[in-house]
Amino acid sequence: MKKFLYFDEMLTPKIIQIVFWLTSVIFIVAGLVIMARSYDVGFLIGLAMVVLGPFLIRVWCELMIVIFKIHESLQFIKKRLT
Repeated sequence: MKKFLYFDEMLTPKIIQIVFWLTSVIFIVAGLVIMARSYDVGFLIGLAMVVLGPFLIRVWCELMIVIFKIHESLQFIKKRLT
């Protein structure tokens, strides 16, 4: 509880992982629905959502995680120097 109250442990990286999985599922389901309901350009849009959606979300989430990894590294360095 103390770590939570004093922000010693970050919750956001865990939340980012949940957001990744939820948005990936949403992109895949939405893309499949669009593909099933259309036969022309909509099919390609749905395919792009299924393929590119999770990939782009993954890149965005990794960038967010990198920020927190930098924070953890700086905290480790600070602890070693003091």
